[in-house]
Amino acid sequence: MKDFKVYISVGSVLLLIYLVAQFNRPNPVNWATTLSYNDKIPYGTYVFYNRLKDLFPGAQVKNISKSPYDVFTNGNLTGGSYIVIAQNATFSKIDFKEMVKYISAGNSVFISAFNFDGYISDSLKLETGVEYDKKNPGLNFTNPQLKKAADYKFDNNISSQYFSKFDTARATSISQNQYGQSNYLRFKFGEGNLFLFANPQILTNYSLLKPGGGEYPAKVLSYLPVTDNIYWDLYQNHDVSADQSPMRVFFNNPGLQWAYYLSLASLLLFVIYGIKRRQRIIPVIEPLKNATVEFVSVVGKVYYEQRDNSNIAAKKIVYFSEHLRNVFGLKTGNYNNDFLVSFINKTGIDESLARDLVSHINYMSQQSRVSDHELIVLNQLIEKFYIQSGSYGK
Repeated sequence: MKDFKVYISVGSVLLLIYLVAQFNRPNPVNWATTLSYNDKIPYGTYVFYNRLKDLFPGAQVKNISKSPYDVFTNGNLTGGSYIVIAQNATFSKIDFKEMVKYISAGNSVFISAFNFDGYISDSLKLETGVEYDKKNPGLNFTNPQLKKAADYKFDNNISSQYFSKFDTARATSISQNQYGQSNYLRFKFGEGNLFLFANPQILTNYSLLKPGGGEYPAKVLSYLPVTDNIYWDLYQNHDVSADQSPMRVFFNNPGLQWAYYLSLASLLLFVIYGIKRRQRIIPVIEPLKNATVEFVSVVGKVYYEQRDNSNIAAKKIVYFSEHLRNVFGLKTGNYNNDFLVSFINKTGIDESLARDLVSHINYMSQQSRVSDHELIVLNQLIEKFYIQSGSYGK
């Protein structure tokens, strides 16, 4: 048990040291491109999402977690601008038609993604490409009022993507890279506009937190009209939280996750060690009762209550005769003088005791009624015989 306490103490100290080291260790930078509105990592959109009210003063930002069809057909979406920033923007035919109805009513939809899939791609003849050979191409607006003398520059190739193909008859190019390839398009539907932007990483924390990094994104969004409602789509980027359990706090943090696993492993080792070391409980076994004593007590009580002394005396004589035959080899048919001589010689008892015992047995055998005193005398003589002959218990 002492060794077990030592193991627990050492294990606890090591676990504490590990947890302190993990807590004080700097978190590695997560360079995954999530585009999630609540991610503060470089390629999350936390800054962009929380600065929408600065770009649209007085507007109310609402999160939308339903599919495009449900959003644009339920009638609850009032006038405003609908923003989608996602890895992939996928719209079915019915989704796209309902969205066009919403846009035609005088509203705006802004979509920034790496890929445009489904009916939206087929309808607008969209294809995207990446400028691999020429890294970090500069970007600039086609509108002379927004165009800057020097192109906007970005690192890490976040400005490399562009629209390699689109419906030129319906689209207006708002921004291009330095090689004349469009990265920002506008499509007119009725009274509203659909804006497609091919560089979603420019809208992330990494770009916006750099010096001067917010100027180009601000001009990109300046094409959206002033409105009271800004709708932020969570559905296309799968930002709808699926795990609402309290354990998500542990599993979303690597340090807490490992601490949880170590705690489970330690508990399992403790249970296994305890099962191995603990002695099994010895069951309490009740001692066997002396049934012979109880039987004799019951039989004695029955005879005592019936007061049949002659029957008892007869049985005692029978048992005594059986004893003489088995132990001493005497013939007990007649208790006469010949028997008396053999009785004394073979048992070695006093002659007086032998004569009294044989005489009393002959007397009792002829009586139909036996008193208590006569029964007691017979019992005392037989007990004396057992003692003198040394055959008690044989």
